[in-house]
This record gives sequence, structure tokens and C-alpha cells, in this order.
Amino acid sequence: MKKLLGILLLALLGVGASWAAPGGKFEAGKGTFLLNGEPFVVKAAELHYPRIPQPYWDQRIKLCKALGMNTVCLYTFWNSHEPREGEFDFTGQNDLRKFIELCQANDMKVILRPGPYVCAEWEMGGLPWWLLKKKDIRLRENDPYFLERVDKFQKAVADQVGDLTIADGGPIIMVQVENEYGSYGTDKEYVATSATCYEEFRRECDPLPVRLVVELPQQRP
Repeated sequence: MKKLLGILLLALLGVGASWAAPGGKFEAGKGTFLLNGEPFVVKAAELHYPRIPQPYWDQRIKLCKALGMNTVCLYTFWNSHEPREGEFDFTGQNDLRKFIELCQANDMKVILRPGPYVCAEWEMGGLPWWLLKKKDIRLRENDPYFLERVDKFQKAVADQVGDLTIADGGPIIMVQVENEYGSYGTDKEYVATSATCYEEFRRECDPLPVRLVVELPQQRP
């Protein structure tokens, strides 16, 4: 019986490459991550900036650091950043760049998780309501309209923070694409196309080097 194991699309900025940049380098070594050639244990806290009043962002990051964390994981909530089709908002409570810059100011690395689906006990898992105006849409599947809108959102995110990767001297060391898909669907074409969409994100962030690591369905007795 075919069983889809959890599909994790994890983009490591510079993983496995000999590529280096003035800003820094993050890669997978033998049994450990390496940050600028030195072993690096990711000790990550989860912070959702739209849920925290902006005046408290810095304080929350500092609390995480005081607990011994060295990295902040954060989702980008699509429906918060694009409340109406084609109208993007990265200001005020949605100021993704400012939050990531605060992480860097506190010497915290960042794992960026731009979805498109994020779960997080958030309305529609972060998917915008207006997607449902298209009656025949297939969410999180190889649906042309859905993928078109995902691509536009990922490019908008890249425009905001594409220059904040470790390669450019920023704090972003990894980017996760999709979320908990193995418990939702089995559309391999969607997974493959999502990887292609991420290549578009990569080009927007040039010279960001990206490798996609995908755990695909396997045969089990």
C-alpha cells in the first residue's frame, strides 16, 4: 500500500555547495550543519510576527535568545500579506523585513517558512479567502490558477527579504516550502511544481544558492 510520508520541501541556502559569499555560508556537513565552516546546532524558537504587537517584537526575540535559542522560525501568512488579490501589504504589523532585521540585530538566525500553506491554527492555514471565489479551484494541488497566485506571492516575499540571506550577510539560513503536506495530499505533480515555483523565488533572490530536499512517497508492505 502506498503511503505518503511527510513531504518536506526544505531549501538550504548553500547546502552541499562549494559556493561562498562575503556574507557567509550555511551548509550540511557530515552529521551536522556548518555555519561558515564551523558546526552549528540549530536551536530554534517559533515566533509569528502578525500575532505579536509590533512594539513587542524585539522583546520577544530577546526572550527567545535568553532561553538559549539561536534561531527564529517564522511563517509568512499569505492572507495577511495579500488580503485582496494583487494588493500586497508588508507594512506595520506585516513588516516582515523589519522583523527579520530585528532578529539579526539580536544575533539570531532565521528559518523562513513562506508556505503557501502554513497551518499554525490560522484561518485557512494562511491561504487567502479570495482564492475560493474561483469555484473550481483546487487548493494545494497542481491547479494552474492556484500555482499562478502562489508564484506571485513568493515573488512578493522575495522582493521584501531576498537580500537578507546568509549569503548576503543576512540572518536567513533556510527556507521551508509548503508545510505538513504529507498529512494532506498525494499530488506529486504539485510538489514538483512547487519546487519549480521556488526556483522562481531563487531567481528573484539571485545570487541565492538553493537546494531542495524532498521526502517523496515510498512503497511500504
